[in-house]
Amino acid sequence: MLPDEPPQPPASVAAPAALVEAAPAAERPERLNRSAVLWVALAIFAQESVWNFYDAQVPAQLRQFVSSATVIGLIMGLDTGLGVIIQPWTGLISDRLARSRTGRWPIVVAGAGVAAVPFALIPWATGLPMLMLCIFAFGLTANSFKGVTETLVSDYVAPQQRGRAQGFIKAGVSLTIIVSALISLLVVDHSLKAAFAIPPVLMVVMVALSYCFLGRRHPTALRREDTGTRTGTDQADPFSSPWAILKDLVREPSRARLLLMAGIFCFAGMWAALRSLTTPYGTEVLGMTRGAAGGIALPGAIAFLVCVVPLAYLSHRLGELRMIRYGIALFVAGLLVGFAEPTPAFTAASVAIASIGYAVFSVNGLVALWGLAPNNRVLGAYTGLYTVASASGMALGPALLGATVDLTGWRYMFLNAAVLGAVTFAVFTLVARRAGRPLAAAS
Repeated sequence: MLPDEPPQPPASVAAPAALVEAAPAAERPERLNRSAVLWVALAIFAQESVWNFYDAQVPAQLRQFVSSATVIGLIMGLDTGLGVIIQPWTGLISDRLARSRTGRWPIVVAGAGVAAVPFALIPWATGLPMLMLCIFAFGLTANSFKGVTETLVSDYVAPQQRGRAQGFIKAGVSLTIIVSALISLLVVDHSLKAAFAIPPVLMVVMVALSYCFLGRRHPTALRREDTGTRTGTDQADPFSSPWAILKDLVREPSRARLLLMAGIFCFAGMWAALRSLTTPYGTEVLGMTRGAAGGIALPGAIAFLVCVVPLAYLSHRLGELRMIRYGIALFVAGLLVGFAEPTPAFTAASVAIASIGYAVFSVNGLVALWGLAPNNRVLGAYTGLYTVASASGMALGPALLGATVDLTGWRYMFLNAAVLGAVTFAVFTLVARRAGRPLAAAS
């Protein structure tokens, strides 16, 4: 005898939280669209290669004209500030284009082509004003399509498979660090201008290839699930601006989306703080040289690359929010290992364990936020909101953990980070509870 079918919520009530958990087996697509994931991953890989090389080499370029490390840091943070402002707007515009014949691709293709020019011109700058113009123009144009490219996953992959798709994409993105390092190692010392030309050329070529294989198939490949809203031209769009989306975010009764953004802010901030302060921790506490301390992160990078895809498959079975909580618990456990035994070996193991915990969040954070979105027409805008939360956390996290180090000393850095991690675990526990309740439909 079959079990009774669970009662369904009324049509006036949306339950986007249900998308956060794995769908019933009968509703799952049999196979992941690996071809689509490959080409979307290629486009994201292309843009991330440019950003990694930018972060690695532009500070050295600024050193030719600016002696203050503080000023260089502020200039390097300019792109983050531009992203916070621009990405929600371009995400919303891309949402309007998503159901058209071309989809979001015009923003991605045009953005990549335009952003390549100021990037390639950076080594040609003969003075600070021209260099700043190139930096500002690149930050403006590159941020305009960065979040949109990441949102392409939602157009070609069903909701139940997006976590798995993110696993493959994050694994590919982690390789961009290697690509950037190879360009720096093999080309920079021979020709700086050639080195700055390689990443944007790769970006334009890879985005063009992705468009050729995916963009032209867009009208038939696009997933048209519509959660909690009725399609039709007679219905006014309640999310016509970022302000309307923010108003809905704040007024949503369960506050699950707002709490999730707070959790994203906390976890991204913890990860950025750990990356920023591990090297000085190694020199101050472990007595290591600067180079050796910088190598502590290598086992973590390898662990991230090896584990991210299996973790994505596991998340598909257990649900994104549950896996994020497990990831935070693992992150905190890793930090406690480092605190308990302050030796180079245990610290490297600590960072590796914490990296696996962060890999869980990296795969599931954006997918969980998409799952709580009021409908599928605002996924681009919600990608922008994810960027706002994570970028803000990455900007403030190192300063917050650094302040605790000033109070307690470097020896307690890992313990301080673990305490902050426990707070983040509490936030995500509350998110999981709130997300389990029906969410009122956007009015």
